[in-house]
Amino acid sequence: MPFKSLDELRDACRNLPAGNEAAAAAVARRQDTLTKPQGSLGRLETIAAWLARWQGRDMPRLDRVKVFVFAGNHGVTAQGVSAYPSEVTVQMVANFANGGAAINQLARATGSELDVIPLDLDHSTGDFTQDVAMDEAAFLAAVSIGYDAVDADLDLVCLGEMGIGNTTPAAAISAALFGGGAEKWTGRGTGVDDAGLKRKIVAIEAGLNRHAAALADPLKAAAALGGRELAAIFGATLAARHRNVPVLLDGFVCTAAAAPLAKLHPSGLAHTIAAHVSAEAGHRGLLQALGLSPLLDLGMRLGEGSGACLAVNLVRSALACHAGMASFAEAGVSEK
Repeated sequence: MPFKSLDELRDACRNLPAGNEAAAAAVARRQDTLTKPQGSLGRLETIAAWLARWQGRDMPRLDRVKVFVFAGNHGVTAQGVSAYPSEVTVQMVANFANGGAAINQLARATGSELDVIPLDLDHSTGDFTQDVAMDEAAFLAAVSIGYDAVDADLDLVCLGEMGIGNTTPAAAISAALFGGGAEKWTGRGTGVDDAGLKRKIVAIEAGLNRHAAALADPLKAAAALGGRELAAIFGATLAARHRNVPVLLDGFVCTAAAAPLAKLHPSGLAHTIAAHVSAEAGHRGLLQALGLSPLLDLGMRLGEGSGACLAVNLVRSALACHAGMASFAEAGVSEK
C-alpha cells in the first residue's frame, strides 16, 4: 500500500510535478505553422498542448487510453437517498463484465481499454449520518488501490464510478470543501422523488454537522463523508499526476472525488480536463468552483465514466489535427 498515513498522503498531494512547459510550447509553435488561421481550432489546439505538457512529449500520443470504473457501496443508502437498492452496484459490475453497459460500448467506440475495479462491495461504507464513512485505514486502502491502478505507460486516463447512492457523498464532499450547505449541491441522482430529495438533503446536513471538526482537512472530510470508489478516484488522479498521465474527469461524483487535490495544491487538477458537465444539480457549480471548463454539455448523468470516455474522440481529433496537418510551407499555401 503506497500510503501508510494521512500525513504521508498529504505530502504526496503537496509535492506534485509541474507540467513540461517546453513540450507545450513546442506544440503551440507547430500549431502556428499549420494550414489554418492561428487559433482557429479553438480548444482542439489547447488540448494538444495539454497532452504535451502532461505527457512531457513534443509530439503527444494516444496509443494507450484506459477507462477506470471504480465501484463501491454506501451505508448512507439506509437513509433512503437513492431510487435503487445497493445490490444494483454488484449487478451493474456483472453487467460491465458481460459487456452490456453503456461504458462498454463507448470504450469500444473510442479504442479505449476498460478496467472495472470493485472495492469490497459486500461491505458498505459507514452511514455518515451515524459514523465516519471510512476510518483512516479504510480510506488509505481505497486511495492506494486507485493509485496503484494507474500505470506510467498510459497516455490518457478516463475516470468513472459505479455506486448506488454515491451522489450523496459527492454532494457532502462538495459542501464540505466549498460551503453553501447541502441544498446547493444536492440533486436527484438516480431519479429520487421530492421526498427522496429531501431525505438526501437532511442526510447530508446531518453528516456535515456530525463531522464538522473534520471538514477543514480535505482528506479527513473525504474519509468521513465519501466512499471507497471516490477515494480510489482520488488516488488514481494523484497517481496520474505523479506518472505524467493526463486525465479526463467524468461527472459530478468523479469531480467531487478529485476535488480535495485542488484544495491541497493550487494546481492539483491542472493535469485534468472536465470531459463534460453533468445534468446532476451540483456539477456545474463544482466545475466553476474548481475553475474547470467542460468539453461537452449533453445532459448526461449516467456515471460509469461515460462522459469522460465520450470525450476521448475529441482528444483524438485534437491530436490528429496537430500531428497530421501540413504546414503552410509543406502545403505550398501562402501565409498572410
